[in-house]
Amino acid sequence: MPNRPETPLLDQVDSPADLKRLTDAELTRLAHELRTETISAVSETGGHLGAGLGVVELTVALHAVFDAPRDKIIWDVSHQCYPHKILTGRRDRIRTLRQKDGLSGFTKRSESPYDPFGAAHSSTSISAALGFAVARDLGGVCETGHGDAIAVIGDGAMSAGMAFEAMNNAGHLKRRLIVILNDNEMSIAPPVGALSSYLSRLYAGEPFQEIKAAAKGAVSLLPEPFQEGARRAKEMLKGMAVGGTLFEELGFSYVGPIDGHDMEQLLPVLRTVQQRATGPILIHVTTKKGKGYAPAEAARDGGHATAKFDLATGEQKKAPSNAPSYTKVFAKALLDHAAKDERICAITAAMPDGTGLDLFAERYPSRCFDVGIAEQHAVTFSAGLAAGGMKPFCALYSTFLQRGYDQVVHDVAIQRLPVRFAIDRAGLVGADGATHAGSYDIAYLANLPGFVVMAAADEAELVHMVATAAAHDSGPIAFRYPRGEGQGVEMPENGEVLKIGKGRIIAKGARVALLSFGTRLGEVQKAAEALSARGLTPTIADARFAKPLDEEMILTLAAEHDALITIEEGAIGGFGSHVAQLFAENGVFDAGFKFRSMVLPDIFIDQASPEAMYQTAGLDAKEIEAKVLEVLDIAQIGDRRA
Repeated sequence: MPNRPETPLLDQVDSPADLKRLTDAELTRLAHELRTETISAVSETGGHLGAGLGVVELTVALHAVFDAPRDKIIWDVSHQCYPHKILTGRRDRIRTLRQKDGLSGFTKRSESPYDPFGAAHSSTSISAALGFAVARDLGGVCETGHGDAIAVIGDGAMSAGMAFEAMNNAGHLKRRLIVILNDNEMSIAPPVGALSSYLSRLYAGEPFQEIKAAAKGAVSLLPEPFQEGARRAKEMLKGMAVGGTLFEELGFSYVGPIDGHDMEQLLPVLRTVQQRATGPILIHVTTKKGKGYAPAEAARDGGHATAKFDLATGEQKKAPSNAPSYTKVFAKALLDHAAKDERICAITAAMPDGTGLDLFAERYPSRCFDVGIAEQHAVTFSAGLAAGGMKPFCALYSTFLQRGYDQVVHDVAIQRLPVRFAIDRAGLVGADGATHAGSYDIAYLANLPGFVVMAAADEAELVHMVATAAAHDSGPIAFRYPRGEGQGVEMPENGEVLKIGKGRIIAKGARVALLSFGTRLGEVQKAAEALSARGLTPTIADARFAKPLDEEMILTLAAEHDALITIEEGAIGGFGSHVAQLFAENGVFDAGFKFRSMVLPDIFIDQASPEAMYQTAGLDAKEIEAKVLEVLDIAQIGDRRA
């Protein structure tokens, strides 16, 4: 096959058991082949490249020393897991990564016994590994047996509070638990925070650098007690000389930092820990994100996530854009308002590029805050900024805002603080699958008293909603928008401040009203065209607001039509549920009025293209058309699903 690397050693590996018969030198060569195979596969599929390249040697060493799946290796964040998947019997499917019916881009329990715990959101591994360790000691039943519990936490995941909550508990319980801190000085973006600085100081410390140099050839200089095995002594002395005071105070034995790309360091340390550890131990491993592939190493984000790319140049193969992305539209609109109002500031959690706030940081660095992978802190920090008289825009992906929900309720909503939530990646997101779908924010925000919840139907509406949020000072407000390109509509020069809780009529029709909330409006319009060809022209309305509802418009639609159907890119309990409650309170159903709510189904939808996912969800134009015909009891010609 073209572009497929030669991998004679890797070709002999069907499972981790095959690594046990390889020499250390062969394991080093295997790591090289594994890296080239990973690069080749991701060039064809796209995906998270940099983090996996950084842990190739660590992956080989872990599977050579430990006995998975009896030993539970938990990857965190698990976009590091592509090399792991190749070594655990999934190489023949690795070029299906993130595609419909293909391998997940993260660890997934239902995919393989070698994935003991799914982890597409960060900082869960130590808690889960501690759970496995306690289950082991209490006699828990596991199909693959119980051995060691190993958490591999990296790519910035250590900055989240949950990791330290778990370490505090693990230090107290004193169970045998192995935590490997993959310190690549990165998260999704360049590092931020005091923890990153602390780890950098450990690595750069003079004792470590001296021992690192000595270890290359002057092992005989080591003190007498450490001369049992030069490699083991090197690591033991290194740990004693540098120390990880922070981790030791939490009850962990500390080893490191060690070079995560040097098998001569990795293998003996892991073997020693495997043989001798009694309680919780942390191994501090330093790696380079994107290691071994020059374009990834040179990228600002270490080649974090890529589209398909050219192997020789690293150039990504992106389809030409016909419209600006929603993220860029948000970023530009926010910059325009920040230029006029010095109180506007921006907050994100390790996603400045993904949320478009990298542009804000360049223009207004003193008013832009990347707090690291710490969404709970991001929300309460924003609340404090609002209480202090600033106008914070907290920009998070919908799936990550879930992590700060208690803070949204307790610190923002109850205190009616004017935090502006810019919710990116709303709805179904494609290749990242169920774990990253923005399915629930409508339901979990619109049920909060005093919260304003908007959804942009297109990129022009997004501009208006940024303006509306900037002008709103009486409480929390959120606006949601999807991943990807806009609709290609004409863009306004300036955003219009929308009247809170007022929707708009797009087109007048008869018999049935289609009430859209969000970017399904384009599919609604396609469905309306097909219905008009049948002689049935529906009314089309854009709700704009799920909270507060435009009660006057919605009740008028009900009074003037036989049926009303809501369409939204959210789960049960969202916009449609609020409309149903409005109808129930006003006796609309008593007159035989027909109402249907089209929402995401009550299932987790696996990765595919967004279009295919919305077909699965039943939220495309054909399904909307079919729903209208069903509600009005109009016979359909043929079976459209045939």
